[in-house]
Amino acid sequence: MRRHRERHRTQRTGWLRAAVLGANDGIVSTASLVLGVAAAGASTQAILVAGVAGLMAGAMSMAAGEYVSVSSQSDTERADLDRESKELTSNPEAEHAELTAIYVQRGLDDALASKVATQLTKHDALGAHSRDELGISEALTARPVQAAMASAATFAAGAAMPLAMVLVFPSATVMWGVGIGSLLFLAILGFLAARAGGSPIFVSVARVTFWGALAMAITAGVGALFGVSA
Repeated sequence: MRRHRERHRTQRTGWLRAAVLGANDGIVSTASLVLGVAAAGASTQAILVAGVAGLMAGAMSMAAGEYVSVSSQSDTERADLDRESKELTSNPEAEHAELTAIYVQRGLDDALASKVATQLTKHDALGAHSRDELGISEALTARPVQAAMASAATFAAGAAMPLAMVLVFPSATVMWGVGIGSLLFLAILGFLAARAGGSPIFVSVARVTFWGALAMAITAGVGALFGVSA
């Protein structure tokens, strides 16, 4: 008998969210910074220095912010699991009734729900309660270090793309090169994120390119308004 295998993408949500956020922020923030400095009339060297500084600062900021935020989530999950473990030890009957009620709400009759709760409790009591009562699963559990590393690495990778455009295009066309190139990178990012997550491709591509274009246009406008040509 052949086993039916289904492809699920839910387990990717943790790292995928951090990776897409990091790469998107890297492209948008660095391209916006480069365009703002270029619009102010800065030299190519000054644009590169500002861009590299933005890359380093942004990567560290993303890593620190992601680690702190996901650590807070992890601390909350751990506290809930510790409390649930104590309740399972001190009052197992009430916990069994609680788990039974959850299965009844999901459509099982009382007898079957009680039997299922009993079997799952014998197999892994804390696992059953963490999954069905608290909504904590192995696939969705918080991983601070993984999220921080993914955010920093993808931010740096994203930020390197507009910086590469600065090296490729001459100073006279660098703004057009960075702007168009960054929008292309964002479209590719949206496409890859949609494929990895199984979401609609057009919506993902349109979303990242629209907000990226808006951010770059505003920053370039500010640079042109307050900048002084050398």
